[in-house]
Amino acid sequence: MSEPFLFDVVDSHHHIWRLDDLPWLAGKIVPRIFGPYEPIQRDYLVDEYRSEASASGVTKSVYVQVNWPADRAVDEVRWVQEVADESGWPHAIVASADMFDPKCIETFEQQQEISPLLRGMRLQLHWHESALYRFASDPTQMHDPVFRRNLSLLPRFGWSFELQVFSSQFEDAARMVGEHPDIPFVLVHAGMLEDNEPEAVFRWAKGMSKLASHENVVVKLTGLGTFVRRVDPELISMVVHRCLDWFGPDRCMWGSNFPVEKLWTDYATLLGTYQRALSGYDGATQAAVFGGTAKRIYGIS
Repeated sequence: MSEPFLFDVVDSHHHIWRLDDLPWLAGKIVPRIFGPYEPIQRDYLVDEYRSEASASGVTKSVYVQVNWPADRAVDEVRWVQEVADESGWPHAIVASADMFDPKCIETFEQQQEISPLLRGMRLQLHWHESALYRFASDPTQMHDPVFRRNLSLLPRFGWSFELQVFSSQFEDAARMVGEHPDIPFVLVHAGMLEDNEPEAVFRWAKGMSKLASHENVVVKLTGLGTFVRRVDPELISMVVHRCLDWFGPDRCMWGSNFPVEKLWTDYATLLGTYQRALSGYDGATQAAVFGGTAKRIYGIS
């Protein structure tokens, strides 16, 4: 590394959670995309996360929303800002809101007033033929006119949008990002490759190359253990190398999916696997993936 790093863009499940704020985690097991999760049915607060991340050289982090109920989207931002005020972490926030609500701008305005760290929105749009992998109610929700109107408001706030879709949705996603060139789109989990069989990899690669043609799309190298439920060095290397070829280092960023990935690994092992995947690249490329891209996209000094 040419400089101290790292930024951890903590994806999908935030690194400072309380069970009383996450009813889907408390008291019962609901089938989830990443498998049984009894071992992480506990509070996971910022001090524990920071201890694990700092021990691996991480100096800053980005909080990504964790599916609080839609009517508590403002509360989530308020709480995370309070944590940041007390601890100094995280250094940027990606929130959420009901972007299918015609009055969503009111939520945006409240969130902006509460937190100077707010940098973007995430609304999970991924749909899959398998109900276990499905989040959105319809594969084409991204074309909903109310959602699109609210999406078009993001430049007013200087915010990005975290795009979470499967390869079957890439064509629609490419059309959407092309119609909103003034919005930075952050592609979650490197496009959600759910199967490493050749046919699935082919579909994913074809769509990823199309998304990469849009300069306003940045890919987030996260969650690559979600479907295989382990740290797979070969899979990680393949995805990292292809994404760097398609997007270049200035449009790729690393992040963890902690604490979910504690189900099958520890922080140092996860990060080390990505570091080895990038070991053949020059220092500038590594610095971009492990911090520079996130610093630019999320406006972190």
